[in-house]
Amino acid sequence: MVIALDGHSSSGKSTLAKDLSSLLSVSHIDSGAMYRAITLYFIRHKVDINNKSTVAYALESINISFKVVDGKTVTVLNGSVVESDIRTMEVSDLVSDVAAISSVRRYLVSQQRRLADAQSIIMDGRDIGTVVFPEADVKLFVTASIEVRTQRRYDELKARGVEITIDEVRANLTKRDHIDSTREDSPLKQAEDAILLDTGSLDRSGMIASATKMIHEKMIKNNV
Repeated sequence: MVIALDGHSSSGKSTLAKDLSSLLSVSHIDSGAMYRAITLYFIRHKVDINNKSTVAYALESINISFKVVDGKTVTVLNGSVVESDIRTMEVSDLVSDVAAISSVRRYLVSQQRRLADAQSIIMDGRDIGTVVFPEADVKLFVTASIEVRTQRRYDELKARGVEITIDEVRANLTKRDHIDSTREDSPLKQAEDAILLDTGSLDRSGMIASATKMIHEKMIKNNV
């Protein structure tokens, strides 16, 4: 079984995917973390993202995996846990540009499909229901207003001790929305058969309740 969650940055889809994973006992794959890991590698190794051959060469040296540490799934880049490192604003500012590179997308789509070969999964991202798993059993498109998403992201960063203004957070999300939605390769959009979930007025328990109801109804309809 494959459940695909697509949507905008800070709409709550990653948190929702994790909660659904625990509730349904299905593995969660955070595709955004994979793009962030590549972005982190490019930053650390000063890879010119505008040079196609340089990017292709760098991808050959990247291995991304996931493992459970203290009950939480974390991202591993070339053998090292990078869960905290990939969540910085430096990575956030560049990740949409990196994700727009076709060779990067092709590399990760193949990796994401491989991860689903032998297990049921919940995967969240931007093109999971449209490109990676167009035949997914259930597709949700998660969104919220820019005001709600800005406040959520700001609160999250402040809780981690990051010094940033709410205007900087809004600018970052607006930029990422634009790049994600207008890129030529696999743009962010709602799949025709995806169910829209607006999380703007929902807290965490409300999101999981709404999503669970939607998933159960879809699975019954499809006899999954």
